[in-house]
Amino acid sequence: MFLFVVAVIVFIIADILIRLISRRIQENKLRKERESALAVSLQMDFTREAKSLKRAEVEHAKARILCVDDEEVILDSFRKILVLDGYSVDTVQTGQEALGLLHTHHYDFVFTDLKMPAMDGVEVTKSVKHMRPDIDVIIITGYATVETAVECMKHGAMDYVQKPFTEDELLAFVKKALIKRQDRIQKQLKPKVHITHVSTVPHSGAQEFASPGGVFISEGHCWASMSEDGSVRVGMDDFARKLLGTVDSLELPNLGMTVTRGQPLFTATQKNRRIPFLSPVSGKVIDTNTGLAKNLEALEITSYAENWFCVIDADKLDAEIQHLKIGNTAVAFYQEELERFKTMTKKMSRRAPDGTTSPVSEELYTGEMQDLDDRDHETLVAAFFRR
Repeated sequence: MFLFVVAVIVFIIADILIRLISRRIQENKLRKERESALAVSLQMDFTREAKSLKRAEVEHAKARILCVDDEEVILDSFRKILVLDGYSVDTVQTGQEALGLLHTHHYDFVFTDLKMPAMDGVEVTKSVKHMRPDIDVIIITGYATVETAVECMKHGAMDYVQKPFTEDELLAFVKKALIKRQDRIQKQLKPKVHITHVSTVPHSGAQEFASPGGVFISEGHCWASMSEDGSVRVGMDDFARKLLGTVDSLELPNLGMTVTRGQPLFTATQKNRRIPFLSPVSGKVIDTNTGLAKNLEALEITSYAENWFCVIDADKLDAEIQHLKIGNTAVAFYQEELERFKTMTKKMSRRAPDGTTSPVSEELYTGEMQDLDDRDHETLVAAFFRR
């Protein structure tokens, strides 16, 4: 028995040692690969993108980081420390170069020195958060400028790191920032779809979508609520309301108009853009919500309940109800639509007020379609509302 126990202990110790040795071999292999990548990258010419740009990329990077500092020694430290730990790092010496790179490259973090000539860290922070609100900004600051760094956080910076810093301090700081970022993104990339009572749909954020119990949803993102007399209230669903954003005016159908399922029923207008919505059922329009058309702010609270657009006396409901979604089927439909929306917008650009464009972030926000150019906006309208 004693020999058996000893054998088990020896086996466990040997297994632990083998795992430790294998792990150490793998770590050494990764370090050599990253050292090689760092050496090769620094020999390449990236001046066509930015005059002072130095780039070091590694496979399966933990994150992509852009560092801005007018001190080359600081940039050298960032590259060496972070690349060897598994991060891809671009470094430039001016804020203007950094902003230029944001138009063509995706980054998870921008580290910017606070005190720089021409464009300081405050301006870099404001500009980055305006162009790419999905990117987290970290301020690099000396001990004497911590108060100003904290002030930058009011403009959207995530945090600040003090220099001089040791290798361990920088790695611990970046690891903490990455965990914080990943936790936030996980919440953003998994929008919630709720089944609620139609009369108690609460105001919810851009990451939450309501699908009221007892209400049907059409593929063209109208909702339909059935009454006992066969009439159907119709409105714009939560998906459309949030991704379109503020509606400037609403063109309702004429009373007495006969409509067939799939034909245009009402139109939402945003400035010079018209978004048609197709009827979820066939029948005659017997009522319109003119009060809502005069008070469109009510849609900001909820697009359901009393904020219907029109009422249809449906005459083919038995046959057409099979084309509508309800309950868990509606929830699944929303999830599929959200994934499709994110996939399509990855190839699109967001338009800033000054006319410049930047890639669309993965973070959903209310009114996202308003910021797209006319061509991309029309592409999404055709894909999601003309169905």
